[in-house]
Amino acid sequence: MNILQINSSARPLINGEGSHSTRLANSIVARLRATEPKAMLTVRDLSQTPHPSLDESALQALFTPDEQRTPEQAARVTIDDVLIAEIQAADVVVLGVPMYNFGVTAQLKNWIDAISRARVTFAYTEKGPVGLLQGKKVYVALTRGGQYRNTPADTQVPYLKMVLGFLGMTDVQFVYAEGLAMGPEAEQSGLASAQSQIEEVVAA
Repeated sequence: MNILQINSSARPLINGEGSHSTRLANSIVARLRATEPKAMLTVRDLSQTPHPSLDESALQALFTPDEQRTPEQAARVTIDDVLIAEIQAADVVVLGVPMYNFGVTAQLKNWIDAISRARVTFAYTEKGPVGLLQGKKVYVALTRGGQYRNTPADTQVPYLKMVLGFLGMTDVQFVYAEGLAMGPEAEQSGLASAQSQIEEVVAA
């Protein structure tokens, strides 16, 4: 088993303190490796190694044929290629996803933009788009300050289901830690609930 862990919080996790979403992603990975001790793990922490946004120069590089790219364009495409290779090699993907202003973080959006490449991770066919990152299991650890699960304010889950499914990743399990900004008791309860969910979804 090859596991790819993506930490998308802007806050690092240092000595167990900091990002709740990273801590929960770590818990999912630990539970998976308890089941598969020989599993290989790749961790990409987007707070430590932020990925550049998809701007005009990046688009020009991507749409320029390989043999015509400048050295700068080739270098820009290569850093996306690295992320694509990581997810292509993964059997299991674990995402740590905090909620920022009702959406995913800019760090995670940059990662999604980097791995979403026509004819590489998805393809347009006569029958419509087809995701090419198939056969992977995805676990998403969601952390929120308030209570948003199954409400119209939860834009993260529909978005992630759509974009991951578009790329071919349709086997997705979500773990929710909510109410983390609603006082110490609510925070403790939300994190404990998430740990229980991890045991359930990994066992399943």
